[in-house]
Amino acid sequence: MALSLPSLLILLTTLLLTTEATTFIHSRAAYYPNSDEHGTDVGACGFGSFGATINGGDVSAASDLYRNGVGCGDCYQVRCTNSHYCSDKGVTVVITDQGSGPNTDFILSRRAFGRMAQTNDAAASLLALGVVDIEYRRVSCSYPNKNITIKIDENSNYPYYLAFVLWYQQGDKDITAVQLCETQNFVCKLLDRSYGAVWTTTSPPSGPLSLRMLLSGEDGDESWIVPVNNIPENWKAGETYDTGVQIDI
Repeated sequence: MALSLPSLLILLTTLLLTTEATTFIHSRAAYYPNSDEHGTDVGACGFGSFGATINGGDVSAASDLYRNGVGCGDCYQVRCTNSHYCSDKGVTVVITDQGSGPNTDFILSRRAFGRMAQTNDAAASLLALGVVDIEYRRVSCSYPNKNITIKIDENSNYPYYLAFVLWYQQGDKDITAVQLCETQNFVCKLLDRSYGAVWTTTSPPSGPLSLRMLLSGEDGDESWIVPVNNIPENWKAGETYDTGVQIDI
């Protein structure tokens, strides 16, 4: 027997709500006890001070989700489950560090931990608890008006050693490989993931350099993204370079 339009709408709504509910994973979260409102500027992802203030300071360390550095820069919606204190929205955090506590997947910045609450008073109560039950899911990162940016590590030594991290990557895919190419003859070199989100190479190619970044999704889909702008020939340690591209979300 065919369903009426109202019945179909009710069924569709039920399926959507059920799907949303199953996307969340239950866990626990703590927060950096000796930090200020922001995250740490010495995190295991190699973001430096950028990792403390990105996303307004709504950042987190992760345990298993760190994934040997592949998880650096990933975004998650995290919400605590105590209905007396916690909001339905929770907070969206960026993974910038590795760390674990008592059966926790996240160690949030103080700011992010408090933002799971409904009110300022509720936030103070959450902070007093220290560790709370949560549910979380992977979501797309969003950096309006920002392109993916290359930050040359301060330990780089032109022209013998090049290390860098990538900032402001939107979407919900991981960068799993990076190639560095000479722009004149397009000879490419596959870089090493030194630690966290830091990509390195000794004896980097010469001249202006082009990047190729491999994006990998949880569904196994892979695609290469090639920046519009090059790393200049005389790149310098500590400098940032706008790639001119961003990932649509």
